[in-house]
Amino acid sequence: MADKESTVYVVDLGESMADCHNGRVESDLDFGMRYVWDKISTTVAASRKTWTIGFVGFNTDETDNVLANDGQFEGYDNISALQPIGPMSMTELRELRSKVQPSNVHGTDPVSAAVVALTMVQQYNPTHKIKRRVILVTNGESQIDDDELDSIAEKFNEKKVELVVIGIDFDDPEYGFKEEDKSTHKKNNENALQQLVDKCNDGVFGTMQQAVEELSIPRIKPVRPFKAYDGPLTLGDPSKYPSAISIHVERYFKTKRAPPPSASTVVVNNGFSQTQTFKDEDEDVEMGGAEFSGVKQMRSYKVNDPDAPGGKRDVDFEELAKGYQYGRTVVPFGESDLSITKYSTQKSFTIIGFIPYDSYNPFINMGETGLIVPQKMNEEAELGLSAFIHALHEVESYAVARYVAKDDAQVQILLLKPNPGLEDDFECLYDVPLPFAEDIRSYQFPPLDKVLTVSGNVLKEHRLLPNDELKDAMSDFVDAMDLSNYDVDEEGKPLDYAPVDEVYNPIIHRMNQAIRARAIDPESSIGPPAEILLRYSKPPKKLLDKAKHEIGNLIDAAELKKVPEKAKGRFGRKDTVKPRSGLDIDSLLESQPKLATISSENAIPEFKRILREANDDETIERAVKQMGEIVRKLIKDSFADMLYSRAAENLGVMREKLLEFEEPMLYNKFLRALKKSLLSGELNGDRREMWYKHIVGGGLGLITNEELDVSDVTEEEAKEFAK
Repeated sequence: MADKESTVYVVDLGESMADCHNGRVESDLDFGMRYVWDKISTTVAASRKTWTIGFVGFNTDETDNVLANDGQFEGYDNISALQPIGPMSMTELRELRSKVQPSNVHGTDPVSAAVVALTMVQQYNPTHKIKRRVILVTNGESQIDDDELDSIAEKFNEKKVELVVIGIDFDDPEYGFKEEDKSTHKKNNENALQQLVDKCNDGVFGTMQQAVEELSIPRIKPVRPFKAYDGPLTLGDPSKYPSAISIHVERYFKTKRAPPPSASTVVVNNGFSQTQTFKDEDEDVEMGGAEFSGVKQMRSYKVNDPDAPGGKRDVDFEELAKGYQYGRTVVPFGESDLSITKYSTQKSFTIIGFIPYDSYNPFINMGETGLIVPQKMNEEAELGLSAFIHALHEVESYAVARYVAKDDAQVQILLLKPNPGLEDDFECLYDVPLPFAEDIRSYQFPPLDKVLTVSGNVLKEHRLLPNDELKDAMSDFVDAMDLSNYDVDEEGKPLDYAPVDEVYNPIIHRMNQAIRARAIDPESSIGPPAEILLRYSKPPKKLLDKAKHEIGNLIDAAELKKVPEKAKGRFGRKDTVKPRSGLDIDSLLESQPKLATISSENAIPEFKRILREANDDETIERAVKQMGEIVRKLIKDSFADMLYSRAAENLGVMREKLLEFEEPMLYNKFLRALKKSLLSGELNGDRREMWYKHIVGGGLGLITNEELDVSDVTEEEAKEFAK
């Protein structure tokens, strides 16, 4: 969209628009309005005062337009201006939707309705400084008078207004749509509208099938150039060394992260609340309307004061100070102290080094890309930067620069890549942020091509290593699934399956689609995601068909088998799954004696085994009691906090298994008793650290009804208990 534009939609509301054609289950009006509502809702969502909308309906039961109301012109009956030109709000969108209904009228000339729209555009903005457009939507069933087409086209050309005609079931050879068994009457009307568009200097003629199909293609919001830096790019210190280089440059964003649309907190408007105004990058946007109003949030701060009513008194925000925990003590940190910790910087852009192309790994790139060009109307800067760019290109090197956008801003290290303009005839430097040492995380992983034993031996053949057959099968599979050979065009050249400009963020565009659907009709369901957003969620079927042989070989070489699902039941009983080997596992394990007690040396495996074999509640209670005694003994015998981690691990397993067996009461009962013992000193001294650090801090609190429905502990009770 242009920065300033005015659009009038002219829609056929005749009785024929209520019919369904070409196998559709929706009427012609609903089909055509899918395009109109999408365009209008996009404009409403932008909320720009310079984007104005008008709506004209023809074949309406009433007559209400500027030409018929004057009484000076004839032939403009049953044409109504349902929405005057102007910025449109959500309230007006809802009101307009209620007016757009098929009538009992037919025969109104759509060209006359387009003339009414042209007149409205001219009266609203007689100048030619903004983009002005009339969009006509019709099924071509109304009679058209083609005697005045030349003069009407001249008016559109004289006023510099674009005319867009979108016909429902109109033939379009370029798109590949043709309606079968079309009446001669509709063919003649299509030809008349096609002639009118052809006579206009700025005209578009198309079929609604293509327009609706293109609605699923996400619209990319154009971003205005934003200058992030305007100042010298230096090599050396010009204030100290005469040989230092200083070039006045400007830095703009080349790529910018597009976040999903954010939500605002609203409340049902009671007639007394006031709307709020929020700032966006374009202009003020009023939040609110007939149904909702923005919410203003207020915070109050209280401190304990025995002399105040209720034992607490209010404190102003200005009296608060930040506090940092040092051990178990809170250290206050005022604003004056905090200013000392800030790193003072000055606006600068300084080159600190150079690196060759081949010594840089592109995966270190961080953040958004910038664009550096010389200062406008500065020939010295243009010459200097051009020489620097070509010098970097000739020696095949990148520059590394220290960048501070403004005083007291954070320091960034940028990698500068030369673009000498050999391909696009545009000289510039591209930059990307580089990580600092603290941003790098180094991890060591075992090698993939060998296995190192404990004794230091190197094994080249192992069950965890792929054999030659598996390597060959995987190599063939990767070659067969190559997206660069996905398909070929008409000239036999390979087609790119995922061009950069066609890979859309599904989160952003699905959110926008859902918001538009809910804004247009709050009662209807939100449709499925557009197919283009799901395109890359699965491999293309054509490629899978081509690689069917390689996929089969890979499955055989890797010996892939489907893992049977496991169903859990009460007391750990699972649905019987017959092993692929055919062995009776239960009979093989019958010789092992059942455990009666749990030892502290092997508590976790023995606890799990007893629960796995339990057939009644008494067995589970006995196992929990034994595990609880082990946990208490570990805490009691612990020298300082040496055995706390082991006790917390045992407690965590107890919690996990009782969650699985739906026995939260046993765990909650034990934990309440354990807390009492810990805080009272019953377990050989002060053991509060075990409670706060390992139990509360480790997420081993009470089992609430949020985790398990059968629990009688609420989330609030669990939080209170953890204090």
